Formats: sequence, C-alpha cells, structure tokens
Amino acid sequence: MNTDGARTVGEVVAATPHAARVFERVGIDYCCGGRKALAEACAQAGVSLDEVVAAIGAEARSAPPAEVDWRAVPLDALIDHIEATHHVFTRSELARAEELAARVRRAHGEAHPEVLGALGTFLELRDELIPHLVREEQVLFPYVRALAARTAARAPFPTVRMPIRAMDAQHEVAGDLLRRLRAQTSGYAAPAHACGTWRALWESFAALERDLHQHIHLESNVLFPRAIATEEGA
Repeated sequence: MNTDGARTVGEVVAATPHAARVFERVGIDYCCGGRKALAEACAQAGVSLDEVVAAIGAEARSAPPAEVDWRAVPLDALIDHIEATHHVFTRSELARAEELAARVRRAHGEAHPEVLGALGTFLELRDELIPHLVREEQVLFPYVRALAARTAARAPFPTVRMPIRAMDAQHEVAGDLLRRLRAQTSGYAAPAHACGTWRALWESFAALERDLHQHIHLESNVLFPRAIATEEGA
C-alpha cells in the first residue's frame, strides 16, 4: 500500500476493503469524507499516518481473502448489491428503530429528556434517507444501468454529474446527522439504568451507522466515479 498519504481515503477502502475497520476504530470518515487524502484525514483525526498504514497492513494479513473488489464487478451487479443489501437493510432497520424509539419515548421521555434529542435526530435521519433511496432507485440507478448497457435514453439531466452531486450532498447531510446521533448517545453506549428496549434502540442506531458507512462508501467512492467515467467514455 502507498504510504505517502496522497491517496484518498475512499481509494484506500475501495482497494483494500478491510481498511474500513481501521478507519472505524480511529475515527476516520471513509464515506462522506472519502475524498480527503489519507494524510489529511489522519491529521484531522489526530492519529499517525504510519500507524494507520501499519494497522491496515495488519488487517490485510488477518482478513479473509475473499473480499469483493467492487471496482471490477459490472455496474449493474454493483447496483444490485447496493439495493439488495444496503437499501433493504436501511429500510428494515429504520422501521425497527422507529418502533423502538416510540416505545422509549413513551417509557422514558418524561423522566429522561436527554433521550429526546437523540430521538429527534434519528427522525431527521429517517426523513432524509427514505426519499434519498427512492430518488436513487427511480432516477439515478436506472440511468446508470442503461449507461452500462449502452442503452441510455435521453436523460432528464445534461450529465450524470448533476444527480450525483445531489446524492453526494444528501450523503453529507446524513453523515452530519450520524455524527450528531453518535454524540448524543455517547457513542451508542446506553446508561446503566437503561431498559432492554432502550439498549436495543442504541444498538439499532449503531447498526444503521455501520451499514450506512459501507453503503455511502460504495456509492460515493465506487459507483458514482465509475458512472461518470462510463458516461464520459460513451
């Protein structure tokens, strides 16, 4: 792996997916922040570039060998994976978390008003994500599939860069909300007095964060650049 820190964080994870585990541990954003150079990201996180590179190397030696290189699979297969894995999970986990949040609000909202901020942030995140998934599935993804098949009809936009810019902006909003939610829940660590439902809700938030990091990374750092390159090379 290149150790000069010039590669972007997104490029590093795209080339070596197990690097995501290292970035999660040290607090480097590899999805919304994937376009930052690794050296810059390390400096902002207050960690040593050399130590991060060494940790990625250690992960590579211990990781299972069968990591999929999503830069090489056909675009339609990549979109299939994003929809079947990440879009399905996001919808199901948002619905589960919404039910848990309603129960926690009823049981603990009055006695523990500190939970209300986190619940409000979660609802903002839900309201951001649901229409975002629909826009991707109904507008952007069908066009990218057609591009890959060389059957693209006249698009409702001059270039695929336009909806991609909109999707990236929405990813940034989701990333900000996730960071706020993590802060409001003390890193999803439920207090000692929390009931089982409260703990399950915080665990659901953590699961959403983990999956959204992978989800946004695959779109912003792999799918979107490939879609742009395909359109411009057509």
